[in-house]
Amino acid sequence: MACTIPLPSFRVFFTSSLPFSTPTTQFRNRIRVPYSPLASRFNSNSMSQPATDPTTKDVNDTASQPENTDVVVQYVVLRRDLIDTWPLGSVVTQGCHASVSAVWCSKDDPVTIDYCSPDKLDSMHKVTLEVKGETQIKNLSEKLTAGGIIHKLWIEQPENIPTCLATKPYPKSIVSSHFKKLKLCK
Repeated sequence: MACTIPLPSFRVFFTSSLPFSTPTTQFRNRIRVPYSPLASRFNSNSMSQPATDPTTKDVNDTASQPENTDVVVQYVVLRRDLIDTWPLGSVVTQGCHASVSAVWCSKDDPVTIDYCSPDKLDSMHKVTLEVKGETQIKNLSEKLTAGGIIHKLWIEQPENIPTCLATKPYPKSIVSSHFKKLKLCK
């Protein structure tokens, strides 16, 4: 018995010598991934730049974008005291948790859908800022809540430590005023 499950860019084939499937059935899996020009975008040596493909048009081409488009941006705010005392990877991980959580919690929002659309994945905008410590990150979260800005205050468990926050993606003109007094994270 064979079952084909179509997925966006590949098919998975399951084969079994039994005429039925049970949780204990042993399967031989074979995955075929057909070549696609879209897949070649992910074969770049750079994490921030897609591989160049002469047959596709660059989505960042200025001629293809309207001149007065308000850029959509996600703000990530980290704690300086943790940057100075924790391993760098741990702090970066906290920011990643907050960023993904904020995007996921707003996954049905039209701005977030646009921000995460396939043609914009290689041109996302994030601004990473810093605050001094726990009191400042909590105060910022309260101000954002009062201002109606959707965000995720990431609280590391089981320690219950607020480590960072991230906004959902917003047009920069709507959200930037809430972050004017903060410094870029360096």
